[in-house]
Amino acid sequence: MTSAVAGPYAGAVTFAFGDSPELADELLALVLAGRKTATCGALRDFGDHEPVPVVGRRDVVLDGQGRRAAVIETVSVDMKRFDEVDADFAREEGEGDLSYEYWREAHEAYFGRNGGYSPDMILICERFRLVEVLDRNDTKRVNP
Repeated sequence: MTSAVAGPYAGAVTFAFGDSPELADELLALVLAGRKTATCGALRDFGDHEPVPVVGRRDVVLDGQGRRAAVIETVSVDMKRFDEVDADFAREEGEGDLSYEYWREAHEAYFGRNGGYSPDMILICERFRLVEVLDRNDTKRVNP
């Protein structure tokens, strides 16, 4: 989603991680701590409202309240089947105990409640770097 917010990131794609305010805040905290440097989404979920990531693009990450919280820059994008994601990528997602098993179980559940899971579903696997932490008290709220 693009935002009409003024400033250096006007027009940037804005999004929140996860599918609830609580998960958005939890995953954002991992990004801010430097533990989460990757994310993935089902190809079927990309389109007009959330474009596929592009290497070099900077996106604004929202917190669970819809406030601009951070800026990330995409460093790589790969399309893979769910069952082709490896332990290195799972660890870079930064969640749970960093194991592939945790990643698989959490993502099967996530995709299951958001349109369905299958081992051959296509994922957009994105690696990113944290560019800037934004002052959430000095930004306008936007709806993801």
